[in-house]
This record gives sequence, structure tokens and C-alpha cells, in this order.
Amino acid sequence: MEFAVERSVEMLSSTPGTLRAWIGGLSDEWTASAGNRDNWEPYDIVGHLIHADETDWIPRARVILAKGEDRRFPPFDRYGQFERLQGTPLAELLDEFAAVRKQCLDELIGWNLTPEQLELCGIHPEFGEVSLEQLLSTWVVHDLTHIRQIATAMARRYERAVGPWNAYLSILN
Repeated sequence: MEFAVERSVEMLSSTPGTLRAWIGGLSDEWTASAGNRDNWEPYDIVGHLIHADETDWIPRARVILAKGEDRRFPPFDRYGQFERLQGTPLAELLDEFAAVRKQCLDELIGWNLTPEQLELCGIHPEFGEVSLEQLLSTWVVHDLTHIRQIATAMARRYERAVGPWNAYLSILN
């Protein structure tokens, strides 16, 4: 599948509703944070998605579209959710995620990006020069990666309980 802004918006706009339907009504036993920066739980992931939408994707796209002399991306703290969002009920985080995501997508859609703009580049602190198309594609795959991560975190809760079936459950291996 080739990159298309419309397909990206389609996918990105579905994530808040998907997460609300999937984990919004679950007990804390399924979703609560353990505060472990190396082993995120569903709560942590929702917080991370909010933090990334606020400080990563659109801010970096703005740097690219500004075509300024300094095309370096602002730094991104991939653990920022642990400081900013801890203690907020998951239902409120899901509401905030939906609102922040809508705002980001409204801005993205409003740009009416051209193929030439998608080729414009910014400077990533680790990777060097990256295009707007690559940045936006990564945003989509980032969502999908964290959806998988939520499924894996929740499946681990029954890792021992499944007994011998563990061998056939690839999410646990």
C-alpha cells in the first residue's frame, strides 16, 4: 500500500474509538500502570499516545512545513506520560486522547498537503534527514505498534493461566 494522507487520517482517526471500545470499560486489573518505564501497561500507552500527539507528530510536521533554516525537530521525551498524566483516570485519558487526536488531524487535514510538501524534510536527532511522508507514515505505524503492545500486555496477565496452550499462543511467546 502506498502512502496517502487520506488513508493515514482514516487510520489515525480510528485509534481513539478503538481504544475506548476495547479498554474503556475494563477494570484496573487489565489496564492500570505499574509505573515501569520499561514495561508499559495500557494506561501508560494511552498516556504516551496523548503525549506524542501533543509534542511529536504535528510539532515536527510544522518544523518541516516552515521550511526554515533550522529544520531540527524539537526533542521528544518518550517517557513524558509518566510525569504529566499519572493519576488521571483512564476514562479521562481516553477523552483527552480523542480531543487531542481530533485537533491534530484537523490541523493535518487543513494543510491540504501536496506531493511536493510530503517530500520536504526535517532533521531527526537520531536518524538525520526524514521526509514529511515518512513522519506521517510513522505516526500511523506508531499507533498500530501500541495497539499490539496493549494486546500483549493484557495477554500476559493470563500467561500462566493458559497452561499448555501457551505454546500455541504467539502473543505470549
